[in-house]
Amino acid sequence: MPSDRLNEALERFYKLQAELEAEIDRLLQEKREQFQYHLDRGKVRFEQGMRALHKRKRIGAWSYLRHARLGHVLSAPLSYSVFFPLLALDIIASTYQHICFRIYAIPLVRRSDHIAIDRQNLAYLNVIEKFNCMYCGYGSGVIEYVREITARTEQYWCPIKHARRTRDPHHLTDHFLDYGDADAWCEKLEALRKDWSTIEPVALPDKPEK
Repeated sequence: MPSDRLNEALERFYKLQAELEAEIDRLLQEKREQFQYHLDRGKVRFEQGMRALHKRKRIGAWSYLRHARLGHVLSAPLSYSVFFPLLALDIIASTYQHICFRIYAIPLVRRSDHIAIDRQNLAYLNVIEKFNCMYCGYGSGVIEYVREITARTEQYWCPIKHARRTRDPHHLTDHFLDYGDADAWCEKLEALRKDWSTIEPVALPDKPEK
């Protein structure tokens, strides 16, 4: 049966994905040792001497501005203006899930799993670069966070695959009902609304290191 082959393929995919995540974690630990830092209760701590080395690599803010491209400087206000819709999206999505997900019995999305702002701890960045990195980290994190909220909402209200597969569907899509399968919609919708076993197929949040 095609569905059986798909399920088998998905099982192999998740197994390989888990192996990939484990390998990425191993490489990340090697990088932490190479660049001499660790996590202490979620905060980055560099070994003694590394911050001094980083500071020597830093380009001062004034020098950074003097050598910046004119186009970068002129477009900066427009780039930074996107912060306000991102902030509004963050607030609205958080409010929505904290109210509606409790009504629908959907597991809440942990915001901290998706928004990471830590690049400002790098001493080789000047104040402008640190601000830019915080902004980019926040923006990318909000989009990731809202996407997960939307994915869980979609599983509850309309867990049907599209007739045309998009370039990067979210991780819950593969478990949705087939497009055009009216019997499955009538028979399996309520079960899907209660099945959240696929929320985190592989990845778990990093635990603070001692």
